[in-house]
Amino acid sequence: MNVTLSAARANGKVNLHLGVGEVRGDGYHELSTVFMAVDRTETVTLIPEPDAQVTSGVVAGMNTTCHVRVPDEDLDTPKNLAWRAVNAICDGAHVPPVRIEVDKTIPVAGGMAGGSADAAAAIKAAVGYMSQHGFEVPAERVQEIAAELGADVPFALMGGIALGTDRGDALVPMMGRGQYWFAFLNPRVGLSTGAVFEKLDEMRFNDVSLVPHMDTTLLSRALLSGDPVQVGAVMHNDLQAAAVALHPRLKALIRDAEMAGAIRAMVSGSGPTVAALCPDRETAQTVVEEITRSGAVEGFVTHGPAAGAMLL
Repeated sequence: MNVTLSAARANGKVNLHLGVGEVRGDGYHELSTVFMAVDRTETVTLIPEPDAQVTSGVVAGMNTTCHVRVPDEDLDTPKNLAWRAVNAICDGAHVPPVRIEVDKTIPVAGGMAGGSADAAAAIKAAVGYMSQHGFEVPAERVQEIAAELGADVPFALMGGIALGTDRGDALVPMMGRGQYWFAFLNPRVGLSTGAVFEKLDEMRFNDVSLVPHMDTTLLSRALLSGDPVQVGAVMHNDLQAAAVALHPRLKALIRDAEMAGAIRAMVSGSGPTVAALCPDRETAQTVVEEITRSGAVEGFVTHGPAAGAMLL
């Protein structure tokens, strides 16, 4: 059998709404979130290395090429979600070892689910690689592995627009009209998702006004209108207060983005990336150019909704 490389891509996301409930018995928070996939792509390629020696699983090594700020930590380890995804999909199958190549355009620890997109693309690529060897991975197993890897991975596989409940991984597709343009702005730092959730819990203990916002009805209606002004008016993120408390520069970044022409700017997910919803592509480009001029912030323009993970 002539086995070639297997490649797939997956997109990042923005949380148009992120309601965070109380901590559950399993340590996770109850979430009510509206995801929108945006056209900012992570690409994962599996390159067969039949002669490589591996001690566990099928992954012989990994290399990540970053087209955004390079993080301080080493991404290319067995802890990486893409590495874990490939080993999980190929578990128990006698297939040649592979090297993983990741082409990254989403900021690391930026609140856009870049790691989850890597995992989703790796899952798709690994399923394709298994198929080359005559192994078909059941769809139920794919979804099970996605949920085990992380709460955002199932949506990275799915794409589009969806309501996420439970840990954020119980998904229901949502209707939406139109195309939405964003300027994404990252202050060249990372924020730990766990640290942001912990900070929110701490702040809520001392401030009873920080109540969970779990109702997504108004946003659902706004998305049906196709009007970015209506959508911007009801965007919300419970984690924003905590992210700003940990990284106070975000408050000015949000203000500056709106002054530059954004309809609404807010922290994306757990941050620190700020998602600035704009009326059109040209305005989004203007926002990026103005905010990134000093070099302290990196930014890019993209739009949604975008597709889920797919083989290339």
